[in-house]
Amino acid sequence: MTASGIISAIIIGAIIGVLARLVLPGRQNISAVMTVVIGIVAALIGTRIAQEVGVKTTDGVDWIEILFQVGLAAVGIGLFAGFGGRLRTPL
Repeated sequence: MTASGIISAIIIGAIIGVLARLVLPGRQNISAVMTVVIGIVAALIGTRIAQEVGVKTTDGVDWIEILFQVGLAAVGIGLFAGFGGRLRTPL
């Protein structure tokens, strides 16, 4: 992967992560770095799922692919925030 590919993956991951946090209700106790990491992973997995479903790359905006990516990122952030909150609370 080239340097421009890595930079674009980080930017897209950050955008997907921020969109996912906007979709989730309430406040998530999660760092910005973890939001970007989850966003990058969700973007990669969402792209793969969209290709498997039959949504090919188009000349315009791939809205279905973005929905997959944001949905996966929202689930990932929700799970991370939920498990992270449970791990910090004493029994």
